[in-house]
Amino acid sequence: MLYVHKLFCVAVLSLTLPAQGNSLQTKVDVRMHILFPQEQMKRHTPPAVLWLKPLQGTPVLPFPPRDNYTLVQKNRMFSPHLLIVPVGSTVLFPNEDPFFHNVFSLFDGKRFDLGLYEAGSTKEVKFSREGVSYIFCNIHPEMSAVILSLPTPLYAIADSNGGFQLHDVPVGEYELHVWVEGTPQPALDRLVRDIHLGSDTGDLGELNMSSIPQQPPTHLNKFGQPYDQDSKPTY
Repeated sequence: MLYVHKLFCVAVLSLTLPAQGNSLQTKVDVRMHILFPQEQMKRHTPPAVLWLKPLQGTPVLPFPPRDNYTLVQKNRMFSPHLLIVPVGSTVLFPNEDPFFHNVFSLFDGKRFDLGLYEAGSTKEVKFSREGVSYIFCNIHPEMSAVILSLPTPLYAIADSNGGFQLHDVPVGEYELHVWVEGTPQPALDRLVRDIHLGSDTGDLGELNMSSIPQQPPTHLNKFGQPYDQDSKPTY
């Protein structure tokens, strides 16, 4: 069961004057803190992302322009491990290793299988819908990454202490989402809630994750079978 506690967070209120007109557009700086179990904090805090989806009547802001998004395969790793893109973005998957890779995802965000492709080549995927995509290689089980395809630029990645900060958020009504790597999706779905950001508050409180079970950091291959631990890939 999730317990939501109030964390003493000060929302810094900023007022900006539009280029025309006499009305003021109110924005707030938002903070939230996510509390992990002490044992987990001693090892490392898992990657976590918070985002706010504007509800009806609240302005929808565009993502900053960007030429492309890339998830590189090098040294049997994906880089970066966590990539956040706007819905509709195309992500490039260049293979910079001197051997083959086979990139796939079988999750709700975007299901795809790029097949076997050689060193120096690049494939691409369009992330046309909102969601979380867990990315793996069918040859190298140690490789993993996450792509979050979001409809809003109002997101923040947690710092090493589990703190989130969002600056200059227009006041209004939002749907709050939180993603934490290793947390089952049904548990994350239960964290979704509607919030109101007014001119006098940007405090989203504290989320206590200590009672939410975590999934082991393992996965199956693209056929839904365990990786063959006895065989070693020749590339």
